[in-house]
Amino acid sequence: MKKILVICLFGLALFSFLDRKVSTTQIVQNVYAGYTADSDSVLQNAIDNKLSNLQVGGSGYVVKILADDLKGSRHQRFILKIAGGNTLLVAHNIDLAPRIENLNVGDTVEFYGVYEFNNKGGVIHWTHHDPRGQHPDGWLKHNGSIYK
Repeated sequence: MKKILVICLFGLALFSFLDRKVSTTQIVQNVYAGYTADSDSVLQNAIDNKLSNLQVGGSGYVVKILADDLKGSRHQRFILKIAGGNTLLVAHNIDLAPRIENLNVGDTVEFYGVYEFNNKGGVIHWTHHDPRGQHPDGWLKHNGSIYK
């Protein structure tokens, strides 16, 4: 009888956990195996249609390295030019993930994170793991190393 009660309580707790809304972010199926051409079209569609809060993957080359943002959570910042010709600000949280060392203008960076539209092309953030486990993990890839 005790086993049945424990199993029922466990099942109820699990159901409650799975039923809650964890994130409103739209998830695009892009598990890391590199980004795909389809990922580029999803990102371009988000830019063209001024969409935000969209999980995307892609790549670009660094056109400018900016000073770190040190207000609140610290972020390494740089601008990528992507295949469609647009530029994106990458804001990589270096309180939760390692900084990309030796990043230079002209380097290629692959990314998986959340896209937010702005009038300059947009921002990619959430390029790190979620310590609470409530958001899809993001990452950056540079020179064969993954930063998450």
